[in-house]
Amino acid sequence: MRLTAELSLYPLAGDVEVPVWAFIEHIIASNCCSASTNSMSTQITGDSGDVFNCVHAALEASYAQFGRQVLVAKFIPEHHVDVEPPKPT
Repeated sequence: MRLTAELSLYPLAGDVEVPVWAFIEHIIASNCCSASTNSMSTQITGDSGDVFNCVHAALEASYAQFGRQVLVAKFIPEHHVDVEPPKPT
């Protein structure tokens, strides 16, 4: 089953940008899922097993390097784009 995970990482101490970017870069480097980032979250899409493995590996690495953090995750099965741009009239 294809799955999309929307992820937001919140470091509990110290610098915020470094741990967040390291987490995102770990996800992208895994190359097992497609990834899209914006100012609020990172979305990864792929086979459900790949998505869960990718999140697990990135979170373990982030905890080991940066300590305590909170990860907020939303998992959306069979995700597709619901909103399309308006068609020209």
